[in-house]
Amino acid sequence: MAFFDKLSRYQPQFLAVLRIVAALLFIEHGTQKLFGFPASQMEGSLPPLLLVAALLELIGGVLILIGLFTRPVAFLLSGQMAVAYFMAHAPKSVFPALNGGDAAILFCFIFLYLVAAGPGAFSVDNSRR
Repeated sequence: MAFFDKLSRYQPQFLAVLRIVAALLFIEHGTQKLFGFPASQMEGSLPPLLLVAALLELIGGVLILIGLFTRPVAFLLSGQMAVAYFMAHAPKSVFPALNGGDAAILFCFIFLYLVAAGPGAFSVDNSRR
């Protein structure tokens, strides 16, 4: 138990790692929709709702990555992922593993956690205080 007690003093750094990794993965969804990178099966122009989603993923992801306006941006992105799940994934199946919505659920709850916990270490929000 002493090992885990010692780890708890690094909680802000571990929170920052969670924030940064989640943001990098989230940004990838935006670049895929907007720029086709990484390669996507989407072709042509995006419908307006997907364009808004892509911009939120790219811009919001970058803000989460650097830890700027973390709590309000995370709140917005958490809501976006809840809407995305119920609009795009849930109608396909009840089971997230079958409807492709498991990532949306995880992003939703990671961002919701960031609303409560804040950005952790290595963030612009903390350097502004």
